[in-house]
Amino acid sequence: VQLQASGGGLVQAGDSLRLSCAASGLTFRSYTVGWFRQAPGKAREFVAASSWSGGYTYYSDSMKARFTISRDNAKNAVYLQMNSLRPEDTAVYYCAAGRPIQTGIMMSNLYRNWGQGTLVTVSS
Repeated sequence: VQLQASGGGLVQAGDSLRLSCAASGLTFRSYTVGWFRQAPGKAREFVAASSWSGGYTYYSDSMKARFTISRDNAKNAVYLQMNSLRPEDTAVYYCAAGRPIQTGIMMSNLYRNWGQGTLVTVSS
């Protein structure tokens, strides 16, 4: 199983970025996929998740107004559109795939498969 995240970079506050995650080695359409992030010196935190069909999406309250998760099962890919980026969004962003129960959708330990992360740096 491989999850390859990409699309990170250095941007200015207020800019947008679109992260991508390409999956292989798993039946992608049967997995919930999520994005998590980890800032320097902080714990990994939930960003967003999508059900296997894309019909249900979940967001961290602090990001749902600015971030959008989407997936394309035909391409085995999941995306995270991030708008109005802030310096506090600076972190390594990880994509993950798993089969968490709905009440555990935000719990990183319920995702079995992880990508290597892509760094997003937002300057003020």
